[in-house]
Amino acid sequence: MSESLDSGPPPQAPTTALRQRLAELRGPAAQPHPLDARALAALAANPGCRRRALLDGAGVDKAALASALGSPAAFGQSQFAFMRGNAFEAKVKSDGGKELLRLLGVDDPAEVRLPDLSAAGPEGRAARTALALREATAADAWTLLDHPLLALEVAGSPAYLEPDAVVVAPDGRWTVVEIKSFPMIDASADAAKVGAAARQAAVYVLALERVAALTDGAQVAHRILLVCPKDFSNLPTASVVDVRKQLSVTRRQLARLTRIEDIAAALPEGTTFDLERPAHELTAAVESVSAAYAPECLASCELAFHCRDKARSEGAVETLGRGVRGELGGLTTIGDVLAAARGAAGDPDDPAVAALRRAAALRAEVLGAAGCR
Repeated sequence: MSESLDSGPPPQAPTTALRQRLAELRGPAAQPHPLDARALAALAANPGCRRRALLDGAGVDKAALASALGSPAAFGQSQFAFMRGNAFEAKVKSDGGKELLRLLGVDDPAEVRLPDLSAAGPEGRAARTALALREATAADAWTLLDHPLLALEVAGSPAYLEPDAVVVAPDGRWTVVEIKSFPMIDASADAAKVGAAARQAAVYVLALERVAALTDGAQVAHRILLVCPKDFSNLPTASVVDVRKQLSVTRRQLARLTRIEDIAAALPEGTTFDLERPAHELTAAVESVSAAYAPECLASCELAFHCRDKARSEGAVETLGRGVRGELGGLTTIGDVLAAARGAAGDPDDPAVAALRRAAALRAEVLGAAGCR
C-alpha cells in the first residue's frame, strides 16, 4: 500500500475505473463477496500472497472458485455451530444488552444509549457508525453500538467490517466486544480459539483507530472484551484480552500488501475469474497471479488445496512449511535440496548446502552402523 495503516482519514471509495476492473475480474453476473475481519486477519498473516489479495479485493467467492477448479475447500463452520453462535449472541444482547452491560460493570443499564445504526448501503452504514461514535464520545455516557460497520482501506480498496459490538464508556474509551460460542471453563478458554478471536478483534481495533483520529476525546482500547459461555452452561462470562501484539502485526502486515490496482494491471489482457468460464480458463487465470502457499493456508484459505497441489507438483519447498523454507535459502525445490545433500549440486560455501551435506553424512553413518542400506 502506498500509505500507512496508522490512524488517518476514512478510506476513499475505489475509482470508477478500478470498480469496473474488479467487476470484470469477478464476472458480469457475480456480486462482490464481502471481505470480513476473519478473512482480513488471514490475509494479513500472509501478505506476500498476491493471489489472495487480488481475489479478496475483487470480492471473488473463493469457495465457489475452488469448487470450479476441482479443489473444494474441506473446512468451514458447520450449520449447527453457526446457529449456536447466533443463539448465544442473541442471549448476550437480549433486553437491550443487559447481560453484556452486566459484564461491563454498568450499574444502571437503563441509562445506556442504544443508537440506531441503520442506513442505506455499506458506505452509509459506515458513515452512520462514525457519527454515532462521535456523538457517544461527546455524550459522556455509556453507549452500546450493536453491529456497527467500520471501513478500512486494504490494498487500496475499502473493506467493511462488522464487529459484534462496540461499547463507548463515559470517559470516551471505545472497546471492541467479541462474542464467541466456545466455552470458557474455569475462566480459561482454548488458546488457539482465543488467539483467532484476538487477531480478528485487532482488525476491528485498527478500523476504529481511523475514526478515533477524527474524534475529539476518543481513545480506542487495546484490550477487547471476549464474551463466551461459562463452563458448560449458556450463561455469558467475559475475559479481557490484550490485542496490542496482534494489532502491531496486523498493521505491519497489511501495510506490506501490494495495491490491488497494481496487481490487476500486471495480469494478462482478458483475465477473469468468472465462474461461468471453463475450468481450464479459470485455472489459467488463477495461475496468472502469484501465490505464497504455506501449510498454514489450509486452515484459512478456500484455495489452499489448489495451491498445495500446484506447489507439490512443482516440488516447492514451501510445502514443508515457512520455517523450513527460511532455513533453505536459495534452494527453492525439493529436488534442489536432495541434490545439494548428495553433493550433486549447490555451492559448498552456502551454509544451507553445508548443513544438508553434514546431515546426509550423519544419516549415512547411522544407517551404516545399523546395517541398513
